[in-house]
Amino acid sequence: MAAAQRIVIENCAIATVDADDTEYASGHVVLAGSRIESLGAGKAPEGLENVVRRIDASGHLVTPGLINTHHHFYQWITRGLATDHNLFDWLVALYPVWARIDEPMVRAAAQGSLAMMARGGVTTAMDHHYVFPRGSGDLSGAIIGAARDMGVRFTLARGSMDRGEKDGGLPPDFAVETLDGALAATEETVRQHHDSSFDSMTQVAVAPCSPFSVSTELMRDGAQLARRLGVRLHTHGSETVEEEKFCHELFGMGPTDYFESTGWLGEDVWMAHCVHMNDSDIAAFARTRTGVAHCPSSNARLAAGIARVPDMLAAGVPVGLGVDGTASNESGELHTELRNALLINRLGAHKEAALNARQALRLGTYGGAQVLGRAAETGSLEPGKLADLVLWKLDTLAHASIADPVTALVFGAAAPVTASFVDGRQIVEDGRLLTADEDALARSTRDEAQRLARIAAQG
Repeated sequence: MAAAQRIVIENCAIATVDADDTEYASGHVVLAGSRIESLGAGKAPEGLENVVRRIDASGHLVTPGLINTHHHFYQWITRGLATDHNLFDWLVALYPVWARIDEPMVRAAAQGSLAMMARGGVTTAMDHHYVFPRGSGDLSGAIIGAARDMGVRFTLARGSMDRGEKDGGLPPDFAVETLDGALAATEETVRQHHDSSFDSMTQVAVAPCSPFSVSTELMRDGAQLARRLGVRLHTHGSETVEEEKFCHELFGMGPTDYFESTGWLGEDVWMAHCVHMNDSDIAAFARTRTGVAHCPSSNARLAAGIARVPDMLAAGVPVGLGVDGTASNESGELHTELRNALLINRLGAHKEAALNARQALRLGTYGGAQVLGRAAETGSLEPGKLADLVLWKLDTLAHASIADPVTALVFGAAAPVTASFVDGRQIVEDGRLLTADEDALARSTRDEAQRLARIAAQG
């Protein structure tokens, strides 16, 4: 790092989210190229060479960048629909619309989704994309390109569905793939785009959609494919009581036992939602180190229930936070999920002891890195880790009277992002993106949403 250009951030509160939850009331962080070189209390060391920028971060809290562990970018252009539906009714209402998406729509939706997260402190994002209508173009390439242009670290969970309406599934038949087609396209996406290096900006996971839209063969063969290629696995799990009933009726077992029977429990797997989990389910996830993407706002929006996050954490289950698709979480922001995770979980059995502010921050940072398999590289502020971090402004009217900065960030209003760095590169300044024109994105997403609505209305 001796020859690397350095950025010095000083006079800030720091929450490292390391193993000891180390914090500094007033400290410094030194970035050298794409890595964190040093951090600690007080001013940065004297005599640093190649310092190209010094940031006086008085009034700010510095944290690791937020990490989103579950999303569906394409839904950005179907926000505000079916707002009073549960999950299954919502899917029935929206699948006929989603089945008409194409490459320009998906590109615009990905840009909108990424922009909203990035300007709110997300430095690592993921997208679970599973709708591939015939003739719709290179959807995976469009999503990955949007993330690259935005400057956000990214995991594409290349999804798939092979259970259409004729087989008892919810999606229209022309919006699902064949078993062989889905596996071949997923493998090709991994081979084209997955980068397993320490400082990788793009990774790919194998991600059949859910038990009720995917055949057992695709689940089982998808798990085998992922392990042959050395990538992670992702799907929806135990989201609703209807899903649990479906699994018992079709497979003669609950979702967790079904997942285990198809090879879908393990430290290389993470599931979205996991709302309806009993003690044995949680024990199975803990025993196998299977991860969970907790999506509190979406779970509330679809009336799915309250996930047992405190019990999962106590058992040793890796848990991160997810926005989920913006057709079930219209705000599309992850930093608001810190607060929502804390508040919603206090409505459950553990009440005020469910989660505290620092546990919520850990879910959104280090927990997310664990779930995505990147805890060695990001998710906490430590020397040698990637320079992915956020400066939250906490000296305005919204937060200045809250003495503890982590409490201010989690319990208070959504804090402004003064600066966000990914790989040592600044992508947000004073709440605005440096890597995209937000006004142009607003126009393009509106236009594509209207075009999709017209096409869907024509049937």
